[in-house]
Amino acid sequence: MYVALGGTFDPVHDGHRALFERAFELGDVTVGLTTDDLAAETRHVDRYVRAFADRKRDLRTELSEAATEHERDFEIRPLETPTGIATEPGFDALVVSPETREGGELINEIRRDRGLDPLDIDVVDHVTAADGDRISSTRIVRGEIDHHGNPTPDRDGRGPDRPTESG
Repeated sequence: MYVALGGTFDPVHDGHRALFERAFELGDVTVGLTTDDLAAETRHVDRYVRAFADRKRDLRTELSEAATEHERDFEIRPLETPTGIATEPGFDALVVSPETREGGELINEIRRDRGLDPLDIDVVDHVTAADGDRISSTRIVRGEIDHHGNPTPDRDGRGPDRPTESG
């Protein structure tokens, strides 16, 4: 089975790891990683997103571990549009989070319009942080929690602007 999933993954956290785990349980995985332009367009919170190359490096490290564990292959491709790679032929399933399920349904509409079979949409529940709210990249970069959902009251978060070389 060939599985697609996509995101910005900045930073990778336990919620993302749950998505990766499910994807590798299903088959070989292709991850669409948002380009710098798309990442900026899809942010609902005023914060900068690290460069594509940096996010790809970190994502490759995470995926390598899961792929080895499941004896699967993976590929990382640039995601330039929200529906991106999953509208292409060759995929069987799409792994999504609850808030991206509607996007998965849109992908299947596009696939049907193109004469392609719809994808099986596999929704992975959010991972809960120690405080009971969900783990999210936004909460991590704000300094509220770490990558595992543990509170980090003494940590400063990222601001909305990319830090300068001297800062």
